[in-house]
Amino acid sequence: MKILMDLHASYPALSDLRARARKRLPRFVWEYLDSGTGAERARHANEATFAAIPLPPSILHGEFQADLTIPLLGRDMPLPFGIAPVGMSGLIWPDAERHLARAAARHGLPYTLSTVAAQTPETIGPLAGEDAWFQLYPPRDPEMRADMLRRAKAAGFKTLVLTVDVPVASRRERQVRSGLTQPPRLTPRLLAQVAMRPAWAAGMAQLGMPRMRMIDDYAGLTKGLPSHAHAGYLLRTSPDWDYLKWLRDAWDGPFIVKGVMEPSFVPRLEAAGVDALWISNHGGRQFDAVRPTVEALPDIRAATALPLLIDGGAQGGLDILRALHLGANFVMMARPWHYALAALGPKGLDHFVDILRLDLASNMGQMGVKRLRDITPPRG
Repeated sequence: MKILMDLHASYPALSDLRARARKRLPRFVWEYLDSGTGAERARHANEATFAAIPLPPSILHGEFQADLTIPLLGRDMPLPFGIAPVGMSGLIWPDAERHLARAAARHGLPYTLSTVAAQTPETIGPLAGEDAWFQLYPPRDPEMRADMLRRAKAAGFKTLVLTVDVPVASRRERQVRSGLTQPPRLTPRLLAQVAMRPAWAAGMAQLGMPRMRMIDDYAGLTKGLPSHAHAGYLLRTSPDWDYLKWLRDAWDGPFIVKGVMEPSFVPRLEAAGVDALWISNHGGRQFDAVRPTVEALPDIRAATALPLLIDGGAQGGLDILRALHLGANFVMMARPWHYALAALGPKGLDHFVDILRLDLASNMGQMGVKRLRDITPPRG
C-alpha cells in the first residue's frame, strides 16, 4: 500500500509518467514512440479534440459505488479500456510485450499483439489471458497468411484485428531525424544516445536488440523484392474486399477491422460479417490530413449498431468517459501504456491501470453515472 501511495504522490497523472519516460529512453526510441507523421497535426488534433468535449455534471444523485464493468463482444469486461498494438514494443522497453501481456491478464484487459512485435504469438499467447487479440498486417503470400492465423489461434488468441489504414509505409520525419533505421542498427550516433540511458541499455544488453521475430520466420519470402524497407513492409499487401472476405471465412472467432474513419464504408463492412469496428487513425502516424478519431465517432455510431472501439488521443479516465458518451463501446490505448512501462517498469503498468480506475470513478461521481453501461450518446 505504501508503494501505491508513493506512486500516486509522485506520478498522479499520465503526464507525469510521460515526462519520466522521456528521461529514461534514448532519443531515437522516444521519437519512435512519441512521433506522428508529417507536421504531426493529426497526432496532436487527436488529443486536442478529446480535451474540447464537454460532459454534463449532475447534482443531488446521492452516494454510489461506480460500476466500471462494460459489455464487449459477448463478455462483461472489468474495465472499459485495453492495450492497442504497437509494432516493436520491445524496442521501446526491454521485453515490453511480455510485460504488457502479463499486466493485461492481471487486470482482465484485452492485449493486442502486433504482427511486427518483438515476440511471437507462441510466446505471448499463454501470458495474455482470456482476451489475447492478434493484430494482422495483411501478408501478401496466401500460405503465410494461413500460417499466421493458424499460429495465432494455436497460441490462444481468440480475436483477430485486421489493420486497414496502412496501405503504404508512412513518412515519420521525427524518426528519420533521430537516426533510427529499420531494422534498428546501433550506429555510433545511436550508441551515444544509449550511453545516456543506463536502465534501457542494461535491459537491452541482457536481452539483445529486438527484432520482428514472427516476420523473421518468413524472411525467405522476401527474395526478389526490393530491399529499401524492412521485411515487415516487404511481406505486407494493401488488402481489398476479397481479402477481407477470405479472412472472415478463415477466422472462426471475433473479427475486428481497425482503421475505420468514414461511415461510408460501414454498410459493406457489416455485410462482410465484421463483429466490431475500431475507429483509429493510427495515432496520427500514417496520414496527417485525417480528422481526429473522436470527431469521426458520432458519424460512425449513427451508421451502425456494431460495437465500436476507438483509439487515438485519450489521456485518462475523463477521455474514456467522453468516448463512451459519444457512442464508443470500448477505448484502446497504445502510447500511454508504453509511457507507463518506460517510466516505472512493470509496476508502471499496474499504476496506470489504477490511475485510470480512480479517474473514471471520480468523474462518474461528478456526472452521476453509476454504471458505465448506462452512458448514452447525446441526442441531436
